[in-house]
Amino acid sequence: MTSAANDPNADSPPRLNDSPDWLYLLREFDALYRHGSDGGSAPIRSHRKRVRDALSACFAANPEMTPRAPHLKPVTAHLPRALDLGERAAMQGMARALREVRGALTWEYGYAQISKSLARKYAYCEILGPQGPVPSDRLILGFVLFAPDTTYPQHSHMDIEESYISIAGAWSENNAAVYAPGSLIFNRSGDEHRITTGDRDPCLLAYAWTGPADRLRAPGMKLTAPRRAKPAG
Repeated sequence: MTSAANDPNADSPPRLNDSPDWLYLLREFDALYRHGSDGGSAPIRSHRKRVRDALSACFAANPEMTPRAPHLKPVTAHLPRALDLGERAAMQGMARALREVRGALTWEYGYAQISKSLARKYAYCEILGPQGPVPSDRLILGFVLFAPDTTYPQHSHMDIEESYISIAGAWSENNAAVYAPGSLIFNRSGDEHRITTGDRDPCLLAYAWTGPADRLRAPGMKLTAPRRAKPAG
């Protein structure tokens, strides 16, 4: 038997393959972007491939884990309900995998300033990316959680393509449709979007960002200032 003192890997940080809960969670992302439908959309098809390729590169690299201190926000009181809903619907695999790491998640806002009302109803956690426990400079994967009856104000992401996949709850983007678990919504770089959620249950979304490494490291998140109505006359 090799003692810890003689083991050259004894003090090394664990790698992804040594962290099965995180590995299985990323495999759920891989399955969604590999086997889900693009709905016949060429831009969505291209985005899905970029996500798959970056995730495959991460699996091949087997990076050292970079854990952060767990942190909660007020909205995480709704996470158990969101996971319960997710485990009953089409995204049960993802919801179950997320439940296994829920105690190690770092929930945050991402904005320098945020209203008190939104601070009670919103937070996100990065799973893979420059700030995630699984490091990557090509891709960000994570989750965003909303309380019932939330309005997430208008915003956009420059030089970043974004997709959401519904895990639990009902929500709308730009008042265009109501999305149920399993739906994928794609926002190109610079696309303005606003999210509203149903008034009965929380909403949990998985998200993926692709873009230049420097932009992923510092996305410069900010909410769009409300447009003032033009005076009559």
